[in-house]
Amino acid sequence: MLIATIIFDIFIILVTLFSAFLWFVASRNRLRRISRNEIIDYADINRIVTAINRAQILNSRAAMMTALAAFLAGLRVMMDLWAMM
Repeated sequence: MLIATIIFDIFIILVTLFSAFLWFVASRNRLRRISRNEIIDYADINRIVTAINRAQILNSRAAMMTALAAFLAGLRVMMDLWAMM
């Protein structure tokens, strides 16, 4: 039981660090601001949509890792409660 809790703790730490890294990478991508005087063509719209899609994909991956870390932490607490019985 002790080895399982140590493995869960290590896995929770790794997943949390990976989640923080993904949030960091997602926050580093900035969208280019557009002036109201600027003329936008199809290539500009394509770049904007691509940037938004990439940011959404990175955010969803980071959210998934955060949810996984929370799930593993819940399992770890459940293991502790089960061991106390």
